[in-house]
Amino acid sequence: MLPGHGNVVGIGQALAQEAGRLEIYQGKNEQGMAHVAVAFAKQMKRKQIFAVTSSVGPGAANMITAAATATANNIPVLLLPGDVYACRQPDPVLQQIEQINDMSLSTNDAYRPVCRYWDRVSRPDQLMSAMLNAMRTLTDPANTGAVCVAMPQDVEGEAYDYPATFLEKRVWRLERRPATEFAMEKAAEVIRTAKKPILVCGGGVRYSEAHDEFMDFARTFNIPFGETQAGKSAIEWTDPLNLGGIGVTGCLAANVIAKEADVVIGVGTRYTDFTTSSKWLFRQDAKFVNINVSEFQAYKLDATPVIADAKEALPALKKALSGYMSGYTDEIKAAKDKWQAELDRLDGLEFDEGSIPNVIDLNAESAEKFASDIGSRFTQTMALGAINRLIAPDSVVIGSSGSLPGCMQRMWRPSHRDTYNMEYGYSCMGYEINGALGVKLAIGEREVYAMVGDGSFTMLHSEMLTAIQERLKINICLFDNASFGCINNLQVGQGNDSLCTELRYRRSQSGKLDGDFLNVSYAKIAEGYGAVGYTIKTLEELERALEDSKNVTDRPVLFDIKVLPKSMTDGYLSWWRVGTPEVSENPRNRECWKEHLEHVGNARKY
Repeated sequence: MLPGHGNVVGIGQALAQEAGRLEIYQGKNEQGMAHVAVAFAKQMKRKQIFAVTSSVGPGAANMITAAATATANNIPVLLLPGDVYACRQPDPVLQQIEQINDMSLSTNDAYRPVCRYWDRVSRPDQLMSAMLNAMRTLTDPANTGAVCVAMPQDVEGEAYDYPATFLEKRVWRLERRPATEFAMEKAAEVIRTAKKPILVCGGGVRYSEAHDEFMDFARTFNIPFGETQAGKSAIEWTDPLNLGGIGVTGCLAANVIAKEADVVIGVGTRYTDFTTSSKWLFRQDAKFVNINVSEFQAYKLDATPVIADAKEALPALKKALSGYMSGYTDEIKAAKDKWQAELDRLDGLEFDEGSIPNVIDLNAESAEKFASDIGSRFTQTMALGAINRLIAPDSVVIGSSGSLPGCMQRMWRPSHRDTYNMEYGYSCMGYEINGALGVKLAIGEREVYAMVGDGSFTMLHSEMLTAIQERLKINICLFDNASFGCINNLQVGQGNDSLCTELRYRRSQSGKLDGDFLNVSYAKIAEGYGAVGYTIKTLEELERALEDSKNVTDRPVLFDIKVLPKSMTDGYLSWWRVGTPEVSENPRNRECWKEHLEHVGNARKY
């Protein structure tokens, strides 16, 4: 909880009274502590959650972003924000927004579009139906997400004689929906026509705990699979059929196979634009079979739907496909071997004097200038490869925003299941460090590593202080390229000049932010909080720091890794539709518009 005048007296009194039966943590920022709850529930496969409470007004408004993060990712979290007085006697109260056309509106109405269930308890007896509906939503595998139950300050303190039956212990089951016989027949009918099918391993595989069923299905029929961000680490990366990340942030192996696939079998995926490369990745004549517990998701891409839990559906579909085998020969191994060679190159990518690394050939001046101003020639891909190699194999990595999700979906090689916690449904800056605390609370003695850019660290790292307060170790790998690197790539790659996407001083001669790069010591910031900090500019320094940090057990560790701009991974045969301008005086923009039209013409229309 984060206490304020809108919750410390009412809800706070109840929490204090029940402190012997509840674990209560003190948040430092409302959004940050809600991110802790989201990451915890995600790591716990949605079977255990936090309730998060805040004061009225700006405290409640701060949590709205985290509510959207939870709902976009179908992660359950219960939010209990304070609200303005139901009786309205003292109106307008502190932090109340007065809407002169509707006095029933408050800040908490802004939760409505970003929550799966929303309610306001304006009478104490309403709490019964509100909480039963809240729990119904939180335990619904198909439609879970953020739940907001707004609590007016006066109602929080009112007494009511609740029936003893309402207070009795309840067990809420996450039901496994079985597939119908008709759905199995239709899905099998489509798959049997496939010579080169591909599976898409989505987050639903992990949440339904269908890891073994998915792997057995793929092996039985020799069907390779690509991973979404949410599905990554459901299966170990070493499996011969695992092609790695698919789509915009995917790798060469998965995207090459996906481009030729005649049937796509999605398991527990929402088919976001990053998975489908804005519906450009797959063949126009490719057919889709979607296994998803959500009817809404199962019908996407005009698919043959199997509306069922993956753990139930995959064995049934395997039975229905008895005797079938894909037509692959050596294509899968060839694609994986080619990608392995590229991974070896990325792991060893060094700065060559006078030229930037051959990864992203955009705005080379930024990398040269950074090397001069910051004194580092360390590449992001080499740093990631080293971390992956040197940390304990059962460690959990967490991330969300910037260029790191792309580099990690391509480069990260999990050898243990469920060790990859990437929030990429909302890609919310600030999730990484705060979420690391949630992961730590879920996994106990094992290590957690937050992968975060300098931009996201600056935006929100509030719960690092909570980790210090609780004497919990979280590892923060801060990749400092003095910029919003992936957005700068997008900006420059679309024919624009760099504008407000790099962390530079304003130059008096130009009046623009195009001077020297700021050289910030994030390690000293961490040390100021009471954490351990390392400044890293070489592979040797990173290796020493990772080894030395193993001796720390009771506080966060921050690795301030200075990495060259433009030293992240490339796009590997993917395309992402963005708002390319149709009309511009800039010839580079016009050239990008031509490319945009070509890709849109080759993309599926729906």
